[in-house]
Amino acid sequence: MKSKIGFLCALLFGQSTHIMAQLPQDSRRAGGIAVIPLSQNIQQVYYKQQQVLIIQSKDQRYAVFGIPLSTPFGPLQLQTNAEPIQIEVQTYPYAQQYIKLKDQSYVSPDQAQLERYAREAEEQATIYKSFTPSNWSTFPDFITPTKGKFNNSFGRKRFFNGEERAPHSGLDIPAPTGQKVIAPAEGIVVQTGNYFFNGNTVLIDHGQGLISMFCHLSKINVSKGQSVRQGDLIGLVGKTGRATGSHLHWGMSLNNARVDPQLFLKK
Repeated sequence: MKSKIGFLCALLFGQSTHIMAQLPQDSRRAGGIAVIPLSQNIQQVYYKQQQVLIIQSKDQRYAVFGIPLSTPFGPLQLQTNAEPIQIEVQTYPYAQQYIKLKDQSYVSPDQAQLERYAREAEEQATIYKSFTPSNWSTFPDFITPTKGKFNNSFGRKRFFNGEERAPHSGLDIPAPTGQKVIAPAEGIVVQTGNYFFNGNTVLIDHGQGLISMFCHLSKINVSKGQSVRQGDLIGLVGKTGRATGSHLHWGMSLNNARVDPQLFLKK
């Protein structure tokens, strides 16, 4: 009997792994992703009036929900066109990072710099809140946008010159200035520009509220409105904006929540 049960469990586990193979990794923490199976009567899912991505994988539909970095651990409820969905957000041991900056303006900006940052933040917020259609038949595969070893820089609580700032909302990939940065998946370039903190930046809309961001570039090689395929050159690594060294800041936003880019990569 035990062997039959073990065989059945292995079979079910194998099927589940196969079904989930094309989806992001499920990690139910602040800054993580919840991949939620949906019943047939649920057609739309929302969180705080923000539409959530839904995708078909094999014979099952899933909501792929980005959990905001500011979310406290505990129960969290999503709204649908039918019954609400409740998930449990787990604690996660994000590290702390202490950074020394020579340019104090990146720690305590003056009034003009604060006004510039506010304009830029609003411009980016409008993009993150957008929800455009997609023609996916499966969830898009993502690849790393530049070469380099990276650690778990996402979510770190940061202190600049001893002053606490917001947690790090992207993944830093150390790389030499001038190294190629490519599109990790197909999409539309929805914004490019030079920002106070982010430096030279490119944003790509992959559809259904899934947006990628690439910061601190030394050169931008695409323009707003341009379609890109996976692997297309979008820019070169640099250290523009608030950066202590040459690297790529790769950010991912899902339903207007900044989430860990590593969750989109195959293990």
